[in-house]
Amino acid sequence: MQTASGTGYPGRTSRRIACRLLVALLAACLWQAGAHAGTTVQDIQKRGALRCGVSDAVPGIAAQDSTGRWQGLETDFCRAVAAAVLGDAERVTFVPLRASQRFPALLTNRVDLLLGNTTWTLSREALLGVRFPATLLHDGQSFMVRAASAAQDPKDLGGTQICVEKDTTHSLRLRQLSAHTGLALQPLVAESATTAADDFFAGRCAALTAEASQLVALRLRSGKSPADYRILTRAISREPVGPVVRADDPAWETIVRWVAYGLILAEEYGITRETADQAHLPVYAEAWGVSNEQEFLMIAQALGLDLGWQMRSIRAAGNYGEMFERNLGERSALGLERGPNRLWKDGGLMYAPPIK
Repeated sequence: MQTASGTGYPGRTSRRIACRLLVALLAACLWQAGAHAGTTVQDIQKRGALRCGVSDAVPGIAAQDSTGRWQGLETDFCRAVAAAVLGDAERVTFVPLRASQRFPALLTNRVDLLLGNTTWTLSREALLGVRFPATLLHDGQSFMVRAASAAQDPKDLGGTQICVEKDTTHSLRLRQLSAHTGLALQPLVAESATTAADDFFAGRCAALTAEASQLVALRLRSGKSPADYRILTRAISREPVGPVVRADDPAWETIVRWVAYGLILAEEYGITRETADQAHLPVYAEAWGVSNEQEFLMIAQALGLDLGWQMRSIRAAGNYGEMFERNLGERSALGLERGPNRLWKDGGLMYAPPIK
């Protein structure tokens, strides 16, 4: 079949046009992001609110409760950052985003900070011009099946249809798994995580794939007993999930990074949501490897913050262990074990690097 371009390949011209449009859009996003380089904190303080992009209605991660208040690991972290930068944990505007909306929202300055259950990858940093300051959750992609399913391992799902959210690492790894193993998995792609879950619960696919923590959260949407569904034990990937910022503002990246590390360090030194106050500052400064309070003040001023920024963030969210257990842990509705999200001294992967 001959096309107007004379190539003989009917899809090539349209693909070239689509690629050019994508490159142009990305360039525009990066240009607009560049216009805000180095001014993120000033913009937030002038606006009086932190704009946080979060997951769309995923319990334990980011969801609104019956009163309309946002709850979850992501929203708690946003409040911790707002407390550090603005002095008030409630001065946050939460922007729920589907996976396909996450990076455009960040790169066009619609949000200052992106959570959105986003996996840290090299391609995202190198090609999109973003940075991942820290990891908030060490997770892995798995599959949820019905309790009556014969599947015990991902390889048992060969030839079946799998529900997955588009524009995610989940959909990429599903294609890779199918190609590399010959399992001939058939993706049923949905616009959002909740739509993918609803497709699965409606019987449109044999399994739902996402990070294990997200699968446990989405299982709550079924309205049935958790025992009606199983999450396969073997994960097919490692998924370090955390906050994302634009690459053009290293000062903002540093602040977000050290809010996260500060929450981890607070757990290590036994500082909790209830006990965090100015009296702990000398102990906390020593824990950070800082010799005295004056030196700690110099660091705060170098970040454009005041002396109490870290204590405020801990009071807003609690230390990392409190934040995890409240939203995802064994006493929460999700009931997850901490596993690799334990502190390093307890055999996990969570630790804060030294200041000096």
